[in-house]
Amino acid sequence: MGARAAAVQRCGWVRAGDLAYARYHDEEWGRPVHDDIRLFEMLTLEGAQAGLSWATILGKRGNYRRAFADFDPARVARFDARKRAALLRDPGIVRNRLKVDSAVTNARGYLAIQREHGSFDHYLWSFVHGRPVINRPRRLADVPSRSPLSDLISEELRGKGFRFVGTTIIYAFLQAVGVVNDHVRGCFLCPARNRIR
Repeated sequence: MGARAAAVQRCGWVRAGDLAYARYHDEEWGRPVHDDIRLFEMLTLEGAQAGLSWATILGKRGNYRRAFADFDPARVARFDARKRAALLRDPGIVRNRLKVDSAVTNARGYLAIQREHGSFDHYLWSFVHGRPVINRPRRLADVPSRSPLSDLISEELRGKGFRFVGTTIIYAFLQAVGVVNDHVRGCFLCPARNRIR
């Protein structure tokens, strides 16, 4: 991937020379996700990222998978006070009580949505009728930090008891899981140049 990483043009947020960032951009960001475990992972990681850099969270992602039961919402929903206290001593994750507690609360809400809608995937993608929103911004400065869609989903999730799901966090989540595709026009992954499924 090294030679290819240097040869192609990417979205401006990818840090030059950072192979983990480039891999995340090339293989994940903006690609539609329909797996409930993966969706819960990204929702949890985007909440953990609030106020921090994505590089920090990307570097801790493996630790998060270990600490949060491979992002199985049924297991995370059962984390008791003792388990949460242990997480707050874990140097491999962001040791913020509100963020740890929100992951457990959100897992419970996530399970409720799965029961009501059959899957979180079905619930989430129903907001866009199963089709990604493709924006094709000209440059990074044209990429918004929120939208009417993220406002709506944020409000719905907060109404269901979710935390760390403000509209900016939700917009980043939507980008990460491909509900919204914001690859800029010069990027080699822009849908104007390539069809992303």
